[in-house]
Amino acid sequence: MAQMAELDWMTYQSMVETPGCLIFLPVGALEQHGPHMSMNPDVLIPQAIATAVTDRLGNALVAPPLAYGYKSQQQSGGGNHMPGTTSLDGQTLCCTIRDLIREFVRHGIRRVVLMNGHYENSMFIVEGVDLAIRESHHIGINNLNIMILSYWDFVSDDTIGQLYPDGFTGWDLEHGGVMETSLMMHLYPELVDISKIVDHEPAQFPPYDMFPVDPSLTPASGTLSSAKNATREKGKILMEVCVNGIAEAVRTKFAPVPHVSVST
Repeated sequence: MAQMAELDWMTYQSMVETPGCLIFLPVGALEQHGPHMSMNPDVLIPQAIATAVTDRLGNALVAPPLAYGYKSQQQSGGGNHMPGTTSLDGQTLCCTIRDLIREFVRHGIRRVVLMNGHYENSMFIVEGVDLAIRESHHIGINNLNIMILSYWDFVSDDTIGQLYPDGFTGWDLEHGGVMETSLMMHLYPELVDISKIVDHEPAQFPPYDMFPVDPSLTPASGTLSSAKNATREKGKILMEVCVNGIAEAVRTKFAPVPHVSVST
C-alpha cells in the first residue's frame, strides 16, 4: 500500500518513473447519511476500497481523496437542502478532476483510476476526464488511459440476493441504507451508532424531479431506506466483493499489472 501524500517526493518520483505506475483518485462527497452515521461515507468507503485494491497490485498509489462532490439530489441522496450536506457546483468538480489529472500527467503518470463514492458525481467525473484527455492530446501526450468506476457496480446479483433476502429496493434508495451502513460498520464502526437507525419504509418519489425540491418528500431521517438490517458481516462481504472485482478489472484493462499476494 502506498498513500501518495505520505511519501517523500523522491520516493514518489521513483514509483512514478517505474513503467506501468497506477494512481487511484477516490472521489466522494460530504453528505448527510441519517442520524446513525457520519457525513463522510462517500469519501471513506472509496478510499478504503482503493487502498485495499492497491494492496493486490504492484506499483500503485492512492491519491488524497476529493472530500466534496456534486450536489445531493433528492431521489438519490436526500437533497442538497439537508443540513450538513456541503457540495460543489458541477463546473467546479469537472475542473478539479481535470486539474488533478493534469498534475498527475505532469508528474509522469499515464494510468489513472477514478474511484467514485457518490452517485451524483458520475457525469461530472466523465466531463473532467474528457477535458484532461483533450488537454493531454494538445501537448502531444496520447498514452493517457483513465478508468472511471463506482464501487457499487461490482456488487453482483448473487451478492444482492444474499444480503437482501427480503428484496432489494434499488441503488437509488440505498442512501444511508443497508449497503453504506454495513460497509461503515465493517470499516469504521466508531462512526456508526446503530441505536439511532430510523426504521422506515423506502422513500417514494414521482417519476420526475421538480425544482426547487419539495423537502417533505425526503424522509425526516435523511435516509431513503432503512438500515435496520445492516451488519458488520454484510460489510465484510461487500468489501471483499468490491475489492476483488475492481482489482481484477484493473489488472485486465491495464495489463500487465503485477499481482501481489495478500495474506488474510
